[in-house]
Amino acid sequence: MIIVMNPEATKQEIDKVTAKLVSVGLDFHLSQGQSRTIIGVIGDKKTIAQLQMDVFDGVEKSVPITESYKLVSRGFKREDTIVNVGGVLVGGGNIGVMAGPCAVESREQLFEAARCVKAAGAHFLRGGAFKPRTSPYDFQGLAEVGLKMLAEAGQEHDLKVVTEIVDVNAIDLHCEYADVLQVGARNMQNFELLKVVGKANKPVLLKRGLSATISEWLNAAEYIMSEGNYNVILCERGVRTFETYTRNTLDLSAVAAVKQLSHLPIIVDPSHGTGRWKMVRPMSRAAIAVGADGLMIEVHPNPEIALCDGNQSLTPENFQIVMNEVEEFAKLMGKKLR
Repeated sequence: MIIVMNPEATKQEIDKVTAKLVSVGLDFHLSQGQSRTIIGVIGDKKTIAQLQMDVFDGVEKSVPITESYKLVSRGFKREDTIVNVGGVLVGGGNIGVMAGPCAVESREQLFEAARCVKAAGAHFLRGGAFKPRTSPYDFQGLAEVGLKMLAEAGQEHDLKVVTEIVDVNAIDLHCEYADVLQVGARNMQNFELLKVVGKANKPVLLKRGLSATISEWLNAAEYIMSEGNYNVILCERGVRTFETYTRNTLDLSAVAAVKQLSHLPIIVDPSHGTGRWKMVRPMSRAAIAVGADGLMIEVHPNPEIALCDGNQSLTPENFQIVMNEVEEFAKLMGKKLR
């Protein structure tokens, strides 16, 4: 249930409503928008169904929410959420671009990638220090050494760092070096990990699972927000289908759907979504056109010698072309890239 307060509702009236919820053993989350306050009610469904909240002064209406995700729902918060990462905004008309290599391979490779993506206009440096790979024989990353390199490269080139966390026990380590914690597709339903990042004081980038429905994806975001972390960015990175020409099937319809269902910002990863570098450029344009709040793109100084995902990585020159086009599409959509 959500309780919509009148625009003129006083703090005392809001406090009386929340006190009632607590008295019957329910939890709540306040969303204070520009025009009114909305109270999201969380707890036992039978108890919620018996509530008579419309009789309280200051209450405009109470509305049942049928979806299992509450805090993520557009019904809970009408305004778009803007995630602020140290002054870099994602959502609400602000396009955020995360770019860099799939994996941190060496200091030289990472710092050159950071220099190039910054020059092209990216806001975040992405790179994997811990790499969950399909084959145990593939490159698994440089671990803490890679995290330190990311932090140093980000600081030198004024880029925020986003990197994947795969272990609940590594939360403190990642929080020390990263600005955004990425939960990868394979861990989207690792509920213990979702709870841990939900308690962290860091924005979270939540990628859609390999075969996850939109509802399952939004419920995963609910796990994070229910722990108190409201700074969640969703990432559509393609789903597994019968098609074999592309690595995945990039579901841009999910962007439009999420915009209707949720207030959270959503970005698109056309690199993993297609697995082909030549398709990153058109799919980046399409992502912005359909309403995405940003992009995550793999960029490598020398894709031909990359230790992983070279086939889907852009050269710095091609990334610059993409950024120029994205800036023009952002303007058409009434959004800003720089």
